[in-house]
Formats: sequence, C-alpha cells, structure tokens
Amino acid sequence: MNATDFHVYDTTLRDGAQQEGLNLSVQDKLHISRLLDDLGVGFIEGGWPGSNPKDTEFFRLAAKELDLRNATLAAFGATRRPGVAAADDVLLAALRESGAPVVTLVAKSHDRHVELALRTTLAENLAMVRDSVTHLRQEGQRVFVDLEHFFDGYRANRDYALEVVRTAAEAGAEVAVLCDTNGGMLPHWVSEIVADVATTGARLGIHAHNDTGCAVANSMAAVQAGATHLQGCINGYGERTGNADLVTCVANLELKLGMRLLPPGNLADATRVAHAISEITNYPPHARQPYTGVSAFAHKAGLHASAIRVDPDLYQHTDPALVGNDMRLLVSEMAGRATIELKGKELGYDLAEDPQRLARVTDRVKAMEQQGYTFEAADASFELLLAEEMDGARPSYFDVESWRVLAESSRGDDAVSEATVKLRAGGVRLAVIGEGNGPVNALDHALRQAIEQVYPDVARFHLTDFRVRILDQGHGTDATTRVLLETSDGKNVWVTVGVGANIIEASWEALVDALTYGLRLHSVRPRIDD
Repeated sequence: MNATDFHVYDTTLRDGAQQEGLNLSVQDKLHISRLLDDLGVGFIEGGWPGSNPKDTEFFRLAAKELDLRNATLAAFGATRRPGVAAADDVLLAALRESGAPVVTLVAKSHDRHVELALRTTLAENLAMVRDSVTHLRQEGQRVFVDLEHFFDGYRANRDYALEVVRTAAEAGAEVAVLCDTNGGMLPHWVSEIVADVATTGARLGIHAHNDTGCAVANSMAAVQAGATHLQGCINGYGERTGNADLVTCVANLELKLGMRLLPPGNLADATRVAHAISEITNYPPHARQPYTGVSAFAHKAGLHASAIRVDPDLYQHTDPALVGNDMRLLVSEMAGRATIELKGKELGYDLAEDPQRLARVTDRVKAMEQQGYTFEAADASFELLLAEEMDGARPSYFDVESWRVLAESSRGDDAVSEATVKLRAGGVRLAVIGEGNGPVNALDHALRQAIEQVYPDVARFHLTDFRVRILDQGHGTDATTRVLLETSDGKNVWVTVGVGANIIEASWEALVDALTYGLRLHSVRPRIDD
C-alpha cells in the first residue's frame, strides 16, 4: 500500500486545539499547516467554519496564503439540523463557502446520542446523514463522515451503527471514520469491530482518543483490520488525554509494517516538524515521546553503551535518523567507561587510546554525581569537564574575583535584588552592579553586563529555563541544592548544572558554566592576558 491508497489525516488544528490551555491564532494555524504540508500529510483539518470567527477567517486566508504541495485542506462541520433542509442549513452553507475541497461531517451513530443529544428519531438521523452528504457532493465537495461515539454505539446497537455507515457510503461519503470519542476502547475490541464493519463494503477510517492510553495501539489495530484512513494529531494533542499521536502512528506503519504513507524521505522531517509545532503551541516537547522525543534514543546504562559501541542497533528498535532524531548517550552515575568513551567521541575526543584518562574521567563523573551533580541533563557542563581533563585546563574567558547579592524590601514593597560582580577579562578589571526580580536574575544581569564588555557575543545568550531541586530534603533550609540552567543563542540550546549549599551558590556555578560554554561554542578566543 502507498500514499495514494491510504489517507493520513491530521486534525491538530481542530480536535488537537481542544486541548486544555492550547490556544491557536489564525496565523498559528497557517504556520502549522505549512509544517504539516512539509511533513507530507494527505489532509489537514483546518477547523469548523461558521462555528466561530477564527476558523472562518482561517479558511478565508488559507485560500489566499497557503500553497500546499502535499496536503488537501478539509473543513469540519455537522450534518444538517433535524427538520431543516440541507440547502437551508446555515452551518452547511458555511462549509460550502469555506472553499475547502473536502468536508468532514460529524454524524451520530450511537442510538442514545441521537435520541438524547439530538432529540430526534433514529430515522431522522439517517436522513440527516444522507441529505447532508448528498447536498455537499452535489455542490462539488468531497465528503468524509466522522461517526461520533461509533464503538460505544456499535456495542449498544450494532444494527443501527452499521446502518449509519451504509447510509453515509451510499450517499457518496468517501470514508466512514469510526471514532472512539470517549477513548475507552482496547485494541482487540477495535480489531473485532472494524473487521465486522468492513463487511458493509464502505471505506473505513479510525479516529482514536487516548483515555485508556491505547490511542496509537487502537489505531494500529484498526488499520490491521482494514481501515485505510488514519486520523490523529501531532504530538498527541487533544482534549482530556489527547488523540492518537499521528507521527507515532505513521512511523509505526512505515517502519514496522512497510507501508509508504508519506512522500519518500519525508518521515525524516518528523522530529523537526513535531518540535516546531511545539514551539508554536507553547507546549514543550515531551522528552519521552516515541520517535521524536529527545529521550527516544537516549541511553544511560553503561551496559547499553558497551553494546552500542559494537552495534547501535542492539539497543535501538530503529535508526533514529529515519525520523530525524539522534542517538544520545547520557552521562550519569550509571555510566561505565563505554558511555564516557562514546560521549567523548561524540564531542570530538578520542578516549579509547588513553585508558588511564578514560578511567579518571569516569571516576570523576561518578564522584561528582555523588555530590549531587547530574550530567545526563547537562551536556554542556560535562563537555567543559571533559575539555578540562583532555586539555589540562578548564576553558577560561574570565577570572571572577568576587560576587555578592542583596535583596531589600522597603515598607512592604516587592523585594528588589541587586548583585555586584567583580572579575577580570581581557586585561581589564570590571566591577558591575546588576538588578533583577530575584537574586539569581540580578546575578545573571551583572555577570552578562560585565563579560559583554569584552565578549560581545554574550549579548546573544538568553536564559530560557531554570530548574531547582533540593537534594537532601530532610535537612530543611540548609539542604544541598541543584540548579539546571537552559541557555539559548537563538539557534543552539545548552544546559549547565550547579550544586551548592543554597540556590544562589548553585545558580552562580551554573551561570558561569553557561556563559563559558556559550563562548566556547561560538569559538571565541579567551582573552585573559593579565
């Protein structure tokens, strides 16, 4: 089966946008549409025109601004209302006027929903499906039908659920999409039901929610049972626990079952597209997301690393490059020499020829992790440590004389923090005062303002995340503190770690590492010549 025989249908912009806290502007939706088209999905469900001004505006602008190479735009809507002719229904009119080549109609297939939610008869519901599909087909649009609550409806009244499928197909619907709207199905139930529904002769699709944690598995089961239309959302977005993750589904079908669903080579764009959409939605990528997560091909245990050194496939189910991801080796207290050796090679150092130095680095990492450091999430700090061991000295761009931070509140006003940093760089002694909305922010400002006078590249560095963990909680306020700082220059992102008796001391160490690493990354030449 190839891409022309199988539908990959993305509903991120409509069903995915129902996720709690996820709000997309019209421009967001246009940008995401371009990314989905880059990935090569066959259909992009843009929203429900006529139901809200934003979706109506999206389809108006999409007709002018979107030049889709792979995808076809679909508009979502409902069948006509009870007792209203399809030609007179205002929501069907909005679907006609949307300009979308495809309309996906949601229809009731559960008898109790027809009677209690629509408050109409089972016969009238069938007429609503038939009339709506027929009308839109006569208007020149392709029609897919989403059969809401289908699996629950099938189990409650099989004959009626199958009759809705047959009615939609006979009226001209290209696909009858079986929706697990409540997300309560299990894979073997889905397989049995889809196989039975396939006897109607209708082309079937699957739309699965993840309430049992089985959305991807249920989608796979449906395809194996005969469904040739797959709906899902990028990154598994959606209301409650989300929809089936479209990338995971497609990668499974292409890499495990040999089906070609996207244009050749496009699957290698999956990680880039998934992460880019995460930036637009302002939902950080889930690290352990299958295929595209930053931890999807991360290896921590020394035993794994020893095997990977021989053959990476021994501990990986597929080549991460196939989905645009990378293998990562995590340096931690579990790391053996093989991990350090491979990580060193990844960073440009050959430790295999120097077993004594390899042992020293391994022992140092384990000793520091005993003190509270973590390098699996702080590659930048580990690289500085490794450079120090390999080059005989830690990369150095400035020499700190002292630092001090004060916090003051007057008459109940919000506290103001002020930091003083004294250092030498490039033969110049610098003393700078920085203010911030907290002691760490003030230290950050003071350190940057000082170093920027000698190394202008620092102006491009920005703190993007700040994480604190108390390591020995039973010690109360004198407990050891670990800080992880994430820094970006707009293109690269790096994480550094600091450990100290308090949050300020730990943050200072991580800040110094962050700026040192950034300068090293930019190949800035150290200018401490005093």
